[in-house]
Amino acid sequence: MNKIKVAVIGYGNLGKYAIKAIESSYDMELAGVVRRDAKDIPCELKNKKVVDKIDKLGLVDVALLCVPSRNVEQFSKEILEKGINTVDSFDIHSDIFDLKMKLNGIAKKNESKAIIACGWDPGIDSTIRALLKATIPSGITFTNFGPGMSLGHSVVAKSKKGVLDAMVMTMPVGDGIHRRVVYLETEEGSKFDEICKEIKNDSYFINDETRFIKVDNIKDVIDMGHGVCITRKGSSSATDNQLVKFDMRINSPALTAQTMVAYARACMRVEPGAYTTIEIPVLKLLPGSEEDIIKGLV
Repeated sequence: MNKIKVAVIGYGNLGKYAIKAIESSYDMELAGVVRRDAKDIPCELKNKKVVDKIDKLGLVDVALLCVPSRNVEQFSKEILEKGINTVDSFDIHSDIFDLKMKLNGIAKKNESKAIIACGWDPGIDSTIRALLKATIPSGITFTNFGPGMSLGHSVVAKSKKGVLDAMVMTMPVGDGIHRRVVYLETEEGSKFDEICKEIKNDSYFINDETRFIKVDNIKDVIDMGHGVCITRKGSSSATDNQLVKFDMRINSPALTAQTMVAYARACMRVEPGAYTTIEIPVLKLLPGSEEDIIKGLV
C-alpha cells in the first residue's frame, strides 16, 4: 500500500496533535513539518524533517494547514498552485463559502483539491446539522458550545499587541447564544483596558458578550477541553415534537487534528476542486476498502 504523504504547516497546539494523528494512521506517513524558523527545532521534532518551505520536503500529497484562520487563504493558494492538496480548519463561519469559491478555480487549474473548514465545528458538526435537517426538515437547530477553550478566539486574542499569552473560554448561555471569557497574560507596561477594547472590537468577539480577566500565567488556567450540544426540534412526516440531540465533550485541538487527517484521506478520493465537509461522503473519511467499510458499518 502506498501511504499518503502528509505535511504539517505550522507547529502550534494543532500542529502537534496533527503529527500524532498522522503517525497513528496506518495509511499515512509524515512528510515533514513546515514552520517559519526551521532552525528552531523542539526536541520532539529532532528526528523529523523540519523546513521553512514545503518545496524542501519532496513528494507531498496533502498539506494540513495548522495556521490561524486568517492565514488560511494565503497558504492554501500558494500550496494548491504547486499541485498539492490542502486541508484546513478555517473557522470563520460567515466566510466559508467565499473561501471555497476563491480556492475552487485555483484547485481545478492545478489538478489539486482543497477541503476547507475541517474542524469539529465547522466540520463534523456541520455534517451532523445537515443530517438533522434532513430528518427533521421543519424546525429549529440550536448549537451550544462549551464550556471550553476556543482555539480560534484564543489565537486572535494572543495576536494583539501587548499580549504575551491568552486563553478564551466559550460559555453557553443557551439557545445558541454564547459568552466569551478572555484570560490575558500581558506584557509589563501594557495598557490592559486598551488591549481589551481592541479584542472586543475584533470580528471574532464583537457580537458576543465578552468578559476579560488578567492573570499572571496562562498555564495556571489553561484547559483544552471543549464541547457542544446540538439540538434540533421540529417535525418530520408532518409529525410534530421530534427532538434529537448530539452531545460531545472533547479535547479541542486533538479532535480538530484527527478530523483534518480524516479529510486528508478523503482528499485522495475526490476530483480536483474545493469542498466543504458536507460535500464529502463520510465513506471517504475512513481507511480501507469501501466494501469492507460498508459491510462493517451498515
